Amino acid sequence: MNTRAIAILGGTGPAGTGLALRWARAGETIIIGSRDAQRAQQAAEKIKQRAGNQSLVSGMENSAACAAADLLVLTVPFEGQATLLKQLKPAIRAGSVLIDATVPLAASVGGRASRTLGVWQGSAAQQAAELVPKGVNVAAAFHNLSAELLNGDDALDCDVIVCSDDSNAGELTRALAAKIPGVRAIDGGKLENARILEQITALLIGLNIRHKGHGGIRITGLPPQAYK
Repeated sequence: MNTRAIAILGGTGPAGTGLALRWARAGETIIIGSRDAQRAQQAAEKIKQRAGNQSLVSGMENSAACAAADLLVLTVPFEGQATLLKQLKPAIRAGSVLIDATVPLAASVGGRASRTLGVWQGSAAQQAAELVPKGVNVAAAFHNLSAELLNGDDALDCDVIVCSDDSNAGELTRALAAKIPGVRAIDGGKLENARILEQITALLIGLNIRHKGHGGIRITGLPPQAYK
């Protein structure tokens, strides 16, 4: 079991609650972060009811969550990513790892959800890396998991590709991904590859709308050690 608390920033949304539920069931210590501490606490209580009373789940305002943990997962819409990270910069602890799951969907500016926006830095994850304090390592992951399936009870049928410029952040993120039943974690290389993951998310949204499903991705043909 990971001994570090996991603070999920923007954790009251579907992706945040889904990841929190899966990790709480795996025995991880979870902090739900939100702009509203009361809303975070209410979300934490709902997750505890589903994960079991023995689960370690609490809720805090986002800044307090950052101060309480050095393993952060960002699950906010793209339009709120930069603003939130700028607000939280003083609270993010030195040496923290930030796992970014943000996707710059065109829907955030009134466009189609099946298209991505151009990001000057190259990807939302690279934008996050520019905004966090120096010494904070960023990994990109969890873009392509269905929030609806995460909030369910069944195992998922999906791979999680993890991109990071820091080997320790990448390894930690892959270990967390592997705690979700049915998920395999794969090293996707440098953080710059996150732009591809973000675009795949938009493609999956289009496919799921068209075919009325909750599709993910599987990478085939790699040696077994690639999934460790």
